[in-house]
Amino acid sequence: MKIHTTNYKNTFIEVADDCPVGIAETPPIKGNKLSVANMQFALLNEAPYKFTSDEVLFQVYANKNDLIQAEYQEAREQFFSKGQPCFRASPLTKRYGFGIHNNEEGKIALFGIETEEYAKFIADESIEKVKAMRSKRK
Repeated sequence: MKIHTTNYKNTFIEVADDCPVGIAETPPIKGNKLSVANMQFALLNEAPYKFTSDEVLFQVYANKNDLIQAEYQEAREQFFSKGQPCFRASPLTKRYGFGIHNNEEGKIALFGIETEEYAKFIADESIEKVKAMRSKRK
């Protein structure tokens, strides 16, 4: 079984061109259930450069599906047996104004569009840059 990955290395995912905010926003909690954006934000905000994209996306999937630790290995193999949307499709990069830096090890961290760090990543020619996916067609 082929295993797919969403990990990038030495890459910065820029905010989508049609992102509605100029200053990054914490995803609001609606009701008593956390959204994908809430879970992704919590993992990355609390532990920058601790997780890879694959680790965050799988953990969110596991949380949403109430998986227990004993089910993780088989579920992870199933989850990555088909391609998964990467952080270019995340609400954090499309709607909430966060760029995502993937370091040399593939570990990721969030940076608000208004921050000095975001501007430095954009200006750094040694880092590959990709845009988050647009929410609307042109």
